[in-house]
Amino acid sequence: MNFRMTKYKMLILLVLACGIIFGTAGGVLLALTRDLPQIQALESFKPSAVTRIYSADRVLLSELFIEKRDPVPLNRIPDRLKKAIVATEDKNFYRHSGVDLKGILRAIYKDIRARKFVEGASTITQQLAKTLFLTHKKTIVRKLKEAILAFQLERRYTKDGILELYLNQIYFGSGAYGVKAAGRTFFNKSVESLTLSESALIAGMPKSPSRMSPLINKELAVKRRNTVLRQMVRNRIIANDEYKKALSEPLQTAESPVQSAKAPYFVRYVLNILEEKIGSSLIYRGGLTVFTTLDYDLQAAAESAVIKGLARLEARMKQKKIQSPDPQAAVICIDIKAGGISTLIGGKDFSQSPFNRATTAKRQPGSAFKPILYGYAIEQGFPQNMLILDAPVIFPGGGNTSWKPENFTKNYMGEITLRKSLAFSKNIPAVRLIEKLGPSSVAGFAHSLGIKSHLFPYLSLALGTSEVTLLELTSAFTVFPNHGGHITPFAITEVHDRRGKIIWRAKPKKKIAMSGTGAAIITDMLHGVIMEGTGRKARFLRQPLAGKTGTTNQYKDALFIGFSPSIATGVWVGQDSSKTLGKSETGAKAALPIWIDVMKKAETKSPRLYFDFPDETVKVRIDPVTGYSAPENDPNSVEALFKKGSEPDAYDA
Repeated sequence: MNFRMTKYKMLILLVLACGIIFGTAGGVLLALTRDLPQIQALESFKPSAVTRIYSADRVLLSELFIEKRDPVPLNRIPDRLKKAIVATEDKNFYRHSGVDLKGILRAIYKDIRARKFVEGASTITQQLAKTLFLTHKKTIVRKLKEAILAFQLERRYTKDGILELYLNQIYFGSGAYGVKAAGRTFFNKSVESLTLSESALIAGMPKSPSRMSPLINKELAVKRRNTVLRQMVRNRIIANDEYKKALSEPLQTAESPVQSAKAPYFVRYVLNILEEKIGSSLIYRGGLTVFTTLDYDLQAAAESAVIKGLARLEARMKQKKIQSPDPQAAVICIDIKAGGISTLIGGKDFSQSPFNRATTAKRQPGSAFKPILYGYAIEQGFPQNMLILDAPVIFPGGGNTSWKPENFTKNYMGEITLRKSLAFSKNIPAVRLIEKLGPSSVAGFAHSLGIKSHLFPYLSLALGTSEVTLLELTSAFTVFPNHGGHITPFAITEVHDRRGKIIWRAKPKKKIAMSGTGAAIITDMLHGVIMEGTGRKARFLRQPLAGKTGTTNQYKDALFIGFSPSIATGVWVGQDSSKTLGKSETGAKAALPIWIDVMKKAETKSPRLYFDFPDETVKVRIDPVTGYSAPENDPNSVEALFKKGSEPDAYDA
């Protein structure tokens, strides 16, 4: 009886023990699975990928990424690379169900003997689960979660599907995630063109990517490569002669593994637009392809021109004993017909100062604003041979104040034509002209040409005292050779997603800003600035050109804004501190040489063109001082454009 009771008690205790064990195990399993991520999320999972920005001439300007990743389908990955990865990381991959029990037991034995984690037993599926869903901290709990997720992955996806995800996710070092990025980063090759030796090297890197990168430790990388090759020949993946050939192949890594941004000011400008249009998450994770308006050939020429021009200017500043000279420059080129920004330089060195002086900095344009004033006068029916007085004048102000503007040269020419006063950048005639027209009306006209900055409606506006950006000013000048039409400048043409589908396309904003006749006449007057006035240094260039110098008080800013029939270019030179560049450092001396070098390059990129003047205009030879018609053989005469009906009478000897 006692024996039966004892046996019965033992059975009860055994049942209770089993209940406790299984209950505990169930509780642990429930606890482990409760906060596990949902595997179904992989159905819509898109690994982050590299976004690339290209110039109009298809030069890669920049790569943007959080993780440098470029997903590639499994069928485009060479068999030798896939087999090398499997042989190295998980030789039983196609035979297990997500977890390799023999491998786990072997690893546990080695870890116990060493009394620390010395060998992992993670299969490719477990590594993928860890990479996608878990932390990299080595704990028993994490390993259990990893195993559970691996079983779920194996039930839901094919082996090839898991391998494709793994090959596009795993980290290979030096910022490269996935096999395609690894091929580009380490060998500057497409994944399809990797050799057996290169494939083996890449396959060996996931074990310790930070140590085994060939860009960090070539010797260790080669040693690991050789280990992988031995495993491949041992597992009969490659033949012995292939093994020997791969062993003897020298390691030749990419010369320039990290793609640095070209045209950095332009790239930053493009990024600001992209962040506004499509958001930063998609930019850095979406694998986009961004096509821009930049002409990289012209951009490179402009960068060289800035370096050369600033070096010469700084040398002159030192000769003039200017303390701590630090001149900066900005350049912007705009395609007149299309409106695209083909060149953008915001300073002499982006790494030292990323502030964009072409698009963000507001400075006084000085006399470079005068073409807007004269353009409005032409629109109001003033012919370019109209006489205006160039003589000292005092304008009364509020109270007992008064304003006495002066010419830059301090000399006066009496009555001269509008054409001559613009060509020689006379201040007094410009102020007299804005008094006739009204500062508010001139400011309104400037806004219609694309100037967005606030303009103070005072007489001094004629002398460019209201601050604007170089982009605004150059954009306004494009109206003159474009028959009076204005196109808002843009930098991006199209954005494609990772599948090549267009997700954003530029829609240029166009409008008529002034009459075609008025635009043609002011273009002719600005051509006179180069042929007869302050821009004479540019006369030797092949293309017909037009433009205007600008210099502010105390030589703080020097500008030249001008155009050919196809491209408008603006150049600003100055110091961020707004200190002087030095006596005589005018727009013609400090900015025009840079402009000339840029336009030299621009004219080699297109056939010779001519300014297109409408049928409603007529050219007449005039005396630039008196405005009267002049004989053809008069050496001092110039050809000037007029609206038909407003031209001076033909010369009558």
